[in-house]
Amino acid sequence: MPTGSSTETSSGHDPEAVKRHPALFRAVVRRRNPRLRRTDITVTDERTVRRAVKAAALGNAMEWFDFGIYSYLAVTIGDVFFPSGSDTVRLLSSLATFAVAFLVRPLGGLFFGPLGDRVGRKRVLALTMVLMAVGTCAIGLIPSYAAIGFWSPVLLICFRMLQGFSTGGEYGGAATFIAEYAPDKRRGFFGSFLELGTLAGYIGAAGLVTVMTSVLGSGAMDDWGWRVPFLVAGPLGLVGLHLRLKLEDTPAFRKLEEESAEEPSGGEGGELKQIFTTQWQRLLLCVVLAGAYGITDYMLLSYMPTYLTDRLGYDDTHGLVVLIATMALLMVVITFVGRLSDRIGRKPLLMAGMAGFVLLSAPAFLLLKQGSVVAVSGGMLMLGLPLVCLLGTMSAALPALFPTAVRYGSLSIGYNLSTSLFGGTTPLVITGLIGATGSDMAPAFYTMGAALVGMVAVACMKETARQPLEGSPPSVSTKEEAAQIAASQSPDPKF
Repeated sequence: MPTGSSTETSSGHDPEAVKRHPALFRAVVRRRNPRLRRTDITVTDERTVRRAVKAAALGNAMEWFDFGIYSYLAVTIGDVFFPSGSDTVRLLSSLATFAVAFLVRPLGGLFFGPLGDRVGRKRVLALTMVLMAVGTCAIGLIPSYAAIGFWSPVLLICFRMLQGFSTGGEYGGAATFIAEYAPDKRRGFFGSFLELGTLAGYIGAAGLVTVMTSVLGSGAMDDWGWRVPFLVAGPLGLVGLHLRLKLEDTPAFRKLEEESAEEPSGGEGGELKQIFTTQWQRLLLCVVLAGAYGITDYMLLSYMPTYLTDRLGYDDTHGLVVLIATMALLMVVITFVGRLSDRIGRKPLLMAGMAGFVLLSAPAFLLLKQGSVVAVSGGMLMLGLPLVCLLGTMSAALPALFPTAVRYGSLSIGYNLSTSLFGGTTPLVITGLIGATGSDMAPAFYTMGAALVGMVAVACMKETARQPLEGSPPSVSTKEEAAQIAASQSPDPKF
């Protein structure tokens, strides 16, 4: 069958007519999809792109600052809000409350994601920033169990749920925001700054907790010092809100708005219906990729301080200092990984990261169990190197799975569903596995299993590096590059 006949047949044309007149129908296809003009190509402004990246990355940093604080203060929070029971029961109660926020994240994704596709990325990201700041500050103001009894953990759970709900619209929106602002050939580089924000948030949280614990001591931290890191979220939220409100919405969304201005709306449920009926295969791929990524990420950056303290008997400050040093090294490397993904592709780096966890997790945890500073540092580094391959690549790979019209909603739903099921429950699941098996190697085996599934998902995805986002025109850095793309298009057909 001649080229183009299958496409035309699927579009409703008579297959026999397509066979008889292939040139005519190829011309019809070209007329329906005309070659790009110079004005169709988005030329980005470097300063605007950097401001957009800064605004999105700061929000992500704040998200992980909030969750990092809770992770690093898990033992203290267990003592303040769940004083009854053994040490293990208090820790499990605290980690269960940590996981509660992730149970409502899919609801936040279902609400904020389609809303961002309907009214714009900028407005929704400003709203999620405000809600995150309110939820985190409120936790710092809750009276202890000794003061108000039962209502203390109830309020903690309520504000954790507010955090989780607002965060449901954060990552998908921030990743979409950067991806749609960045030029196609540099999307990996600019996308890596989103996870640079993740590491900065974790380091900020770990550093603040470490300094306060060293200065105040465990007694003052249990009494009132634990509140201070949560209250810091207020000023951070105001700064992030200011940065986000200063920017226009993404060029891709503005273009989409112009094209759909005269089309009838599908209603508030239209976006969700489209996502689940037309994007379900990509949605499933996103869930699996994000699940493997989330387990490996939360295992190292959230659970590891608890593991070092609770299982290996490390001093709180000692374990956090090693983790801070590891994350600082990852921050130095991550943008180079993003730039490399623009050159060689997303799939090779994602596959290297997943394979690294399969091969290195067991040796890394055997090193951690040795207990010396050198051994623990080596084990953390062995886990950090494959993780940075994922951190520096995933924020550019995931948004490219979906077309512009449903990108925010699809990514928010898929990512948050996966994070809820796998990422946020990682500390709780690993603690339960250690308790059930009695083996300190349970985290390694859990991570290896997740990475094996992730390798299958990476093999199934398409390579998207240096390609335009689906549903959007090409995005370039210079006018010369735009002119070159326009000139390279095939000429109109001759009859």
